[in-house]
Amino acid sequence: MATELDQALNTIMDTLVQPGQPFETETFEMFGQQLPAFKNAPPSLAHYFAHYCHANADLTFLVDGDVRLTFGETYAAAQAVAAGLVSRHEVTTGSRVGIAARNSANWIISYMGIVMAGGCATLLNGFWTGDELAFGIRLAECSLVLADEQRARRLEGTDHPAKLVIIGHDGQPAEGLANVWADPAAAALPDLGPDDLATILYTSGSTGYPKGAWSDHRGVVSGTMSYVAQSAMAAILLTQQGNAPSQQPCALVAVPLFHVTGEVPLFLQSYAIGRKLVMMPKWNAREAMRLIEAEQVSYFVGVPLMSYEMATHPDRGEFDLSSCKSFAAGGAPRPIDHVTKIKESFPESFPLLGYGLTETNAVGCGNYNENYLAKPGSTGRASRPLVDLAILDDDGGKLPQGQVGEVCIRTVANFRGYWKNDEATDAAYTRDGYFRTGDLGYLDEDEYLFIVDRKKDIIIRGGENISCIEVEQALYAHPDVIECSVFGLPDERFGEVVGAIYLVREGKTLSRQELCAFLDGKLAPFKLPVHLWRVDEPLPKLGTQKIDKKTLREQYAASMEAG
Repeated sequence: MATELDQALNTIMDTLVQPGQPFETETFEMFGQQLPAFKNAPPSLAHYFAHYCHANADLTFLVDGDVRLTFGETYAAAQAVAAGLVSRHEVTTGSRVGIAARNSANWIISYMGIVMAGGCATLLNGFWTGDELAFGIRLAECSLVLADEQRARRLEGTDHPAKLVIIGHDGQPAEGLANVWADPAAAALPDLGPDDLATILYTSGSTGYPKGAWSDHRGVVSGTMSYVAQSAMAAILLTQQGNAPSQQPCALVAVPLFHVTGEVPLFLQSYAIGRKLVMMPKWNAREAMRLIEAEQVSYFVGVPLMSYEMATHPDRGEFDLSSCKSFAAGGAPRPIDHVTKIKESFPESFPLLGYGLTETNAVGCGNYNENYLAKPGSTGRASRPLVDLAILDDDGGKLPQGQVGEVCIRTVANFRGYWKNDEATDAAYTRDGYFRTGDLGYLDEDEYLFIVDRKKDIIIRGGENISCIEVEQALYAHPDVIECSVFGLPDERFGEVVGAIYLVREGKTLSRQELCAFLDGKLAPFKLPVHLWRVDEPLPKLGTQKIDKKTLREQYAASMEAG
């Protein structure tokens, strides 16, 4: 039976999507299906930025150390960057322009400028090594990369075709972005539409190499407006309850902007809801609490360990965190005991959980407030009005309520494909347009989604996807390793960390320390094994002669619990 909260939210959304209302829907043909779409959505991100930066021109938007910019000032800076990209760097409609930099106000302005110039914002993982960054650049065929000095140094001596342009993070935008700055009158910017190329984000999968998930403007704008609709629904509910917010909404940016959680629900949504963003270059729980108090942060989103670290921090009592009403998590499963701990530590707030993927532009499910406390093991209900959520079998058939199958999502917000990889794109979609998430789950009697396992061979460490095959390939690169297996192991802080087992060839000795030294620099630090065991016997095999990874994972996880 639907809860009282679900009924109230459904009633509000039913009103918001009616003709003449702000989130009126119409049908759009995609994947051979008639799917709901927002009738009044801006045709592109460039139109979206222009509209909402004008509407909220005088409100503070970006706070980055000593830099404070309004929406209007941010838009003016983005116009100058867009003009510079066109007039000085020959960016044209569809050009892939990479961003390889840490979070900052100038990262956001760079993203805006790339899009407004007609380019495809290609979000390179700032944690990658130089070779990994170069691979991402080659894959997307970037002609230009805006890189901060740290990532530019990593790229020295690597093989890629892009022109590197250095951007900085300190000072006003005209200083840090001087290399891509021009008079807005110096270049005519293109008029973009829904079908134009907008973004490429990278996702790890079972192939062992990142794939570039590309989206058009329709997909990214639809994903963003889906979150705006959810926020509008929540605001109306709060007003009905007599709890209407009295201050400008404000969020702390503590997750990487190159991940879809940082990009869509956090960064892009903020334009439409007039939300201030407070930048945090590097995660530190105490500094996060200081900023929440100082800037009156009302919304926090991060991988689950972040809110848990604040909830359990010994200095928590030194800070007034009462302004923060929502502690959201995305990018990784949140342990059930974290939910109650967060509510106990922040009694005036609620924990929230979102479920979406890079390929769905972060759109999927949400579990809120009292309902999350009642069903802490669930990722929530499908987000209205766009999401068609189904549990499918291997042949694409729908499974009945309560039965475990692959979680599949169909919306106009879904990505269009993996760049230059039609085979992977075709495998990712069913014949009738459902994206196969690779997660196994079921729907309960209230249509709440519970995820129980993953089909894809990846580890999710604090929101970062790690391909087991990629780590195994790095292990096999050592000439003395003849067998290995990599799998995720439970971790209180990160959710999962990398575990690995290896067997060396007869007559050779290879210690854990020696192998770790060999891996250093070949993989990004977050991909390195935290638990590494050497064995003296061949690894167990399945009937197909594949290594029995499931048994190994269970065996070593149990041995860790036993101490």
